[in-house]
Amino acid sequence: MTQDTLNPAVLAQRDARGVLTLTLNRPHNFNALSEEMLAALQVEIDTAARDDTLRVVVLAANGKAFCPGHNLKEMIAEPSLGYYQSLFAQCSRMMLSLQQLPVPVIARVQGMATAAGCQLVAQCDLAVASSEASFAVSGVNFGLFCSTPSVPLSRNVGAKHAMEMLLTGDFISADEALARGLVNRVCAPDALDATVAALVASILRKPRVAVAMGKALFYQQREVGMAAAYQLAGQTMAVNMMDSSAQEGVLAFTQKRTPAWRQEGGT
Repeated sequence: MTQDTLNPAVLAQRDARGVLTLTLNRPHNFNALSEEMLAALQVEIDTAARDDTLRVVVLAANGKAFCPGHNLKEMIAEPSLGYYQSLFAQCSRMMLSLQQLPVPVIARVQGMATAAGCQLVAQCDLAVASSEASFAVSGVNFGLFCSTPSVPLSRNVGAKHAMEMLLTGDFISADEALARGLVNRVCAPDALDATVAALVASILRKPRVAVAMGKALFYQQREVGMAAAYQLAGQTMAVNMMDSSAQEGVLAFTQKRTPAWRQEGGT
């Protein structure tokens, strides 16, 4: 076995319910998005995309920090435009792959998330943070405006809040992140796993096909005008309504009973 096999950059654990936990596993450098980390994440996300019984992905991290962004030592070691273009393209592909997964992705944020690490939180569909977590897009402090992190950040929080974070590089607390819409829940550190588990359990009670259609539509309609968004949404709902889960769900509601949905997921 190689050292990488013994100590992979990303740990993947899937349970019988179809819940996949991907854990960033480079605590010695705060789980920086090195080339190794980006490649490992891409492999795991691509594998997840081919799993038709997957229901939820949880993105977690080992150590004190969630993720500080890119590995600056790697970046400064190869100062060429071609290298930087390739690196940011690699990162952007990984970020978009999270959005393109047909299942919800939940960030489990136990500590600091800065720059592209904050971007990673913003790119996830949902986020649960420890009260000890903190967030910043701090590249501007080093002369590098966090342009790629601004893409999901500006789609999570209001424009003025996003610009303040991007222009100052200042940290915000977990509670501030909650108030601004960057995260969904904030809890005590020892309640983090239980809070994530409750969110996962709620999603698992919903039909996979409806969640997949809804997630795809949510991001697609956000990028077009309102008329086009309504057209996309109406078509999605019509197709969704033809699915057996929706038929059973609506029938059960009219009959005042619990839907008898076929169990999805599995070993």
